[in-house]
Amino acid sequence: MRNLLPLISSHPGGRSALTCRFRCGDACFKETPNTSDNAYAGDIIAGALSRRSMMRAAAVVTVATAAGTAALAGPNAPQAEAAALAGNGHGHKTGWPHRPGTSGARGLRFSPVAPNQDDKVTVPDGYAQNVVIRWGEPILRGAPAFDPDKQSAKAQAGQFGYNNDFLSLLPLRGERGRQVMVANHEYTDEILMFRDYDPANPTREQVEIAWAAHGLSVVVVQEQHRTGKLGPVGRHPLNRRLTATSEFRLTGPAAGSPLLRTSVDRSGRTVLGTLNNCAGGTTPWGTTLHGEENFNQYFAHGNTDMHKRYGIGTGTTERKWERFDQRFDLSKEPNEANRFGWVVELDPYDPDSTPRKRTALGRFKHEAAQPRLTSDGRPVVYMGDDEKFDYLYKFVSSKRMKKGNSRAAREHNLTLLDEGTLYVAKLTGDSPTTEIDGTGKLPQDGEFDGSGVWIPLATGTTSHVPGMTADEVYVYTRLAGDKVGATKMDRPEDVEPSPRTGRVYVALTNNSDRGKAGKPGADEANPRNNNKHGQILELAENWDDPASDGFAWRLFLVAGDPDDPSTYYAGFPKENVSPISCPDNVAFDDHGNLWISTDGNKLGSHDGLFGVATQGDRRGELKQFLTVPIGAETCGPVIQERRVLVAVQHPGEVDGASVENPASAWPDGPGKIVRPSVVAVWRKDGRDIGV
Repeated sequence: MRNLLPLISSHPGGRSALTCRFRCGDACFKETPNTSDNAYAGDIIAGALSRRSMMRAAAVVTVATAAGTAALAGPNAPQAEAAALAGNGHGHKTGWPHRPGTSGARGLRFSPVAPNQDDKVTVPDGYAQNVVIRWGEPILRGAPAFDPDKQSAKAQAGQFGYNNDFLSLLPLRGERGRQVMVANHEYTDEILMFRDYDPANPTREQVEIAWAAHGLSVVVVQEQHRTGKLGPVGRHPLNRRLTATSEFRLTGPAAGSPLLRTSVDRSGRTVLGTLNNCAGGTTPWGTTLHGEENFNQYFAHGNTDMHKRYGIGTGTTERKWERFDQRFDLSKEPNEANRFGWVVELDPYDPDSTPRKRTALGRFKHEAAQPRLTSDGRPVVYMGDDEKFDYLYKFVSSKRMKKGNSRAAREHNLTLLDEGTLYVAKLTGDSPTTEIDGTGKLPQDGEFDGSGVWIPLATGTTSHVPGMTADEVYVYTRLAGDKVGATKMDRPEDVEPSPRTGRVYVALTNNSDRGKAGKPGADEANPRNNNKHGQILELAENWDDPASDGFAWRLFLVAGDPDDPSTYYAGFPKENVSPISCPDNVAFDDHGNLWISTDGNKLGSHDGLFGVATQGDRRGELKQFLTVPIGAETCGPVIQERRVLVAVQHPGEVDGASVENPASAWPDGPGKIVRPSVVAVWRKDGRDIGV
């Protein structure tokens, strides 16, 4: 039996340096790409937003406040504010005293899992689990069984990919007990994949295996009768792998732009591959969205200011892909990087379809993209750019969704994300700046809150940003945000609208650079300098018109140790919550509770999945549902009535770990290679989760 390495973390965000190397290209150890001072914000905003738009924004905030759904409120106690926002109309909490164990908001009635460092997936008492699928399991016809010592690129292209992140489960009509699972495969860690791996001299075979291990998987899964177990259905006709060499189509207003053309693709419309797919979203019309995030790390020899703004380095890359395909060498193909950093739309029900990269949604480090519909049926997609001091965006389609599953409806709905307006957010606090001192101390009105405007960047072929064409806005969206004075946020990651209330929740993971010399200091939306633990922002737009220009906001959670006075749990008594650090992906259950997965916990425990009530007397009550093994990150998640799914990403990714010297024995025990996997959790008694 091999010795297991202890948990080691040298990464400033709580994550290991090994993860930083392979997931984001050591982003946290490099200069923050956003060095703009937004000097012309006032003039740009005045030009971009008409007087009518500004009045509309103010009206939205006023209406939202009056309805008790906005972050703007008077100088009442935090508990009263939480109650007002929850819509119960009372100025006090009810339902006390708190009862430990299985009490709690409906959907969250389980015994919280205690923080721990166990090398397993830990779930509440009364719950069971199984591994649904592991890296390397065959899903396509002809793919061999996984053998880490006999792996090939051809085999990997037919097997489940590496480092599963976003998950979606969709219904499969006519096949009882089956669903279609779609998974992202964010990145590869060759040190944990290949025995005797030499980072300075990877082989062509290793590189091609890594290309095949990136991308997306579509896998039909079968529910086991009388339990909550799920397992893959091998060779199902809908099963599919999309990799770093599969064909993708660029669509929307920037498709065909000279900025997207290369020597191989002179049309600027066809791309090979999708890279670093992080989180995503599921559309009301039955497709999935996938955010290309840290694509910058795959490209060598960046040589322009635009490359620098997107974090692309001037030297060689970690994986050395540029040695084997010149498209990853920007000195030879300077536009190739412009073809990544998009939201990809996939039709999982059509295995012959070509996935589309939607240029109308802008190009940046997309964490996720989750749509909701306006009252007249137009999709609105909310998006975060996962980088320190970058921005929050939304896209409003100009087309209405057609209902039904006819061919005409599906074809129409596959054009919804190609036409509309792209916006970036500017937030303003309502407290004096002297009350925001960087410690996280609440201002005198008892809330971090304020109002905001969505600044239009481009509509179709029309740019709203002076000095930039529409093509430039879509391809260099970060620069457009700089020019219009967007608010610099603490790593905006997953962004999800509540299907019950329409409020939008933004996971801001952390920002250890906030307040450092030469860096932006705290503001009311990002109120802590050296922000290790992150926060969750809650936006309130007009329920009937999320396409409006204005919104109100408040901080729903300020994460960290509940004993830390800088933390805040929507006014809920902090002695009755689980500690949480570094919120990342979020999802909703049918009860309106927000579920939060974490990445880089800085409180001494492994990462986990948490549920928190967003409404009612228990608004802000947060409980930990599970933890993941050594070195792993909690991704996914999918919350169904009787099942929770999480993607356990990069288990064992700890400094000093390798195939020969593993840091974890999960999921298959000592002597087996560590494998990223998807896990399902259910109640042993077969009842609904948390009721």
